[in-house]
Parts: sequence; structure tokens; C-alpha cells
Amino acid sequence: METARVLVAADKFKGSLTAVQVAERVTAGLRRVVPEVRVETLPVADGGDGTVAAAVAAGFERREARVTGPLGGPVTAAYALRDTTAVVEMAEASGLQHLPAGVFAPLTATTYGSGELLAAALDAGARTIVFGVGGIATTDGGAGMLAALGARFLDADGKPVGPGGGGLAALAEADLSGLDPRLAEVDLILASDVDNPLTGPKGAPEVYGRQKGASEQDIATLDAALAHYASVLGPDHAGLPGAGAAGGIGYGALVALGARFRPGIEVMLDVLGFAPALARATLVITGEGSLDAQTLHGKAPAGVAAAARAAGIEVVAVCGRLALPPEALTAAGISRAYALADLEPDPAVSMAQAGPLLERASEALARDFLLR
Repeated sequence: METARVLVAADKFKGSLTAVQVAERVTAGLRRVVPEVRVETLPVADGGDGTVAAAVAAGFERREARVTGPLGGPVTAAYALRDTTAVVEMAEASGLQHLPAGVFAPLTATTYGSGELLAAALDAGARTIVFGVGGIATTDGGAGMLAALGARFLDADGKPVGPGGGGLAALAEADLSGLDPRLAEVDLILASDVDNPLTGPKGAPEVYGRQKGASEQDIATLDAALAHYASVLGPDHAGLPGAGAAGGIGYGALVALGARFRPGIEVMLDVLGFAPALARATLVITGEGSLDAQTLHGKAPAGVAAAARAAGIEVVAVCGRLALPPEALTAAGISRAYALADLEPDPAVSMAQAGPLLERASEALARDFLLR
């Protein structure tokens, strides 16, 4: 029998294992059952947190820059570079992880550092920038990002408006003439699985504001401020799919930077070299911490499974918890899923022991799919 060639293309198990660690543990489990199995690993991400790490694992160079965090203080943020292609992860500069525990700033958190990170990629010679958005603390419509790149947002007295989405209520003039001219020569790809508009019932404040600490009053304030911002900057773009991504930074990138919106996992599979790796495989293993209804809406495992199914290659999944019925897995192109929760029902223990449990789950997978 021909030796199986397995491609492990899984996302992180959030809170317990990085995508690289997932690949390592799966490989260890497979080889315990089939020592001679050929395994290729390609950690993946869908544009959210972990995107830079996935690019570095695929051979990109990790670069760091000192930028402005969401609360205005300095933070160190990483991006990835290979030749003239950069992968910039917004969460590195403006992510929730930069907020002290229990501290939120829904009205004043800024994306200024994300703009500085884009500028650092330009300085490094990037001509194609994959801008992964998600996991962020901000709802400022990308105004901070644009300000860092040379735009000016002024109130009726000609003074800069305050930081964050709340400050945009006082906006009287948006001057984009000072934007970095290099932006006109760059292919900027907005990589996100979010297709929300900027404002309204499905807009950024209403759908995502609460997870950034916004009260109901804050949400109403932000929605009105962003609607006003769009009326000044360009209302035609506010309803576009992706305009509401990452607190409206999608809108700022679309209206002022000429960005192209693409589903994050599709972009990342292209950038990471998934197609040639897939061509070498006879079985694909994907996964993430929770396989649930959200997975089916553009998350990494769904993108991997769709691409593999199109190539006629079987896909199985590993996960921390499984909240999809078998028919949903089948519809997504996944033959079977192995959940750590089946081995350890206590979520806290399962997360703490995720590595060893994932090796055990991968042993079972190997027995079922590599020894048949």
C-alpha cells in the first residue's frame, strides 16, 4: 500500500495551542500509529489574530515595529515580509490583547498604530500588502489608521478631532491630500471573513461593539458618529460588504486606500502556498478550537475543506469542541471531526491539556484513516 501523504492545514486552538503547535501535536499522534507517514504542515489563519504567525511558519520573515497601541501608548507589533509581499495583522497594533484586563475604551480606542504598521511595511519595500483585520479593540472607521498615513480629520475650528469613533461626531472636514503617495502603487488586500456594512442593524457598532466594552448608549453614539464620518468621507462605500470589518477599518481602507476586499482564508491560502501543498497530499487534516456555525462562514477549516474538496482530496478535522452535526460537516466537505471534548469533557482541563489530548485524537484519526 502506498504511504499516505498528509497535509496538516489547521488554525490555532484559541487560548491553548498556536497553529504551529497544533500541527506539531497532530504529526506526533499520526506517527505514533504510522511511523512512516509523510506529513507536510502548513499552519493557516483567516486574517484574524495568528495570521502573521502562520505567514512566518510558511517562510515569511518576521519584522517588528514600535507603534501606537489602541489606548495611545507604545506597543511592539509584528508583521511578515517575503520579497515584496507583506502580511500585516491589525490585531498586532490595535488588538484587544493590548488592553489591560477588564479595561475597554469603546469610544476612544484608535487604529493609529495599524496605520503605522502599514507604513512600516511600505518602508520595508512591500508592494502587495495582505491586511488581516479582526480581534481588535477599536470602532473608529479606520480614521486613526488614515491619520497615521497622512490624512487629517478636523473639527469646525480646524483642530484634529479626538481619537476613536466617539471623536468623529465632531468631524467637519476630511483632508486626504496628505496620504502617503506610495499607497497608490500598492495592492492592498483587505482580508476578512466579515461582510457587514459600516452602520445600521448589521453595522460594526451594533454587531461587534459589545465585545469591545461598548454599552447600549456607546453603540448608539458610535453608530451615529460613523454615519456622520461616512457622510463627510464618502457614503457610497459605507454599505459595501466588509466596510464594517474590524470596527469599520474596512470602510477606511476601501474608501481612502483603494483596498480590495477578499475572504481572509482565500487570501491566506494563496499567500501561504496551499495549492502546491495540496497537490502533494492524499489526505488533509484541518481544524480549529471550536468547530461550530461560525466555522461555516469563512473560517479557516471551511476554506481548507472547500479547496481540498474541489481537488478531490479527503478532509478530516480536529477541534477542541464540536458543535456541528454530521450533516453540516459533510456539507462543508469534512468527512469526520475528532474533538478533544470527547476525550476530556471538562473544558478547563481540555484547554490545559490540549497538546497531549490532540496527540491522542490524532492517533485515533490515524487508525481510522491511515490504516484502512
